[in-house]
Amino acid sequence: MEMNLPNKLTILRVLLIPVFLVVLISGLVPSPMNRYIAIFIFIVASLTDMLDGHIARSRNLITNFGKFMDPLADKLLVSSAMIAMVEMGDLPSWVVIIIISREFAITGFRILAIEANKVIAASWWGKIKTTTQMIMVIYLLFGLKGFVFEVLGTILIVLATIFTIISGVDYIVKNIDVLKE
Repeated sequence: MEMNLPNKLTILRVLLIPVFLVVLISGLVPSPMNRYIAIFIFIVASLTDMLDGHIARSRNLITNFGKFMDPLADKLLVSSAMIAMVEMGDLPSWVVIIIISREFAITGFRILAIEANKVIAASWWGKIKTTTQMIMVIYLLFGLKGFVFEVLGTILIVLATIFTIISGVDYIVKNIDVLKE
C-alpha cells in the first residue's frame, strides 16, 4: 500500500501522541513549560486532523486505511490527553469515562454496520464533538486559575460531554436498523 499525504499526516498524529505524553507528564520538561510545549504538540496534532481530511477529499485520496486510522488517531489523541489530565487533576474522571464509553460504543456500532454492509459516515455532531473536546483539552491544559477561568473550563467540560452524548445518540438513532439485522 502506497502512503499518500493524508495517511502520512494521520500517522504523524499517532506518532505525536507519545511525544505529547512524555512532555506533559514525564517530568523531563519542567512545569509550566511542559504544559505549553504539550499544548503546541496537541494543536499541531489536531491540525493534522483537519488537514488530512481536507487533502484527502479535495484530491480524491480517500483510502480504506484513512477511513480506519483517521478516526482512530483522533480518539487516541483526545483520550490519551484526557487520561493524562485526570492524573494531573485537570479533568474529572467521570467526564473521561463518558467520552471513552461513547467512543467504544460507536466503534462497536460501526463494526456491526460493516458486518451489515453499511457504512456509517461521520456526522456534523461527531465533528462538533471532536472539535469541542479538542478545544476543552487545549483550554484545560493551560491550567489557568481564578473564578472566571474555572467557570469557562467547567462550561467547556459540560459542552464536550453534552456533544459527546448527542453525537452518540445521533449515530445510533440514524442507524438503528443496524441493530435489527
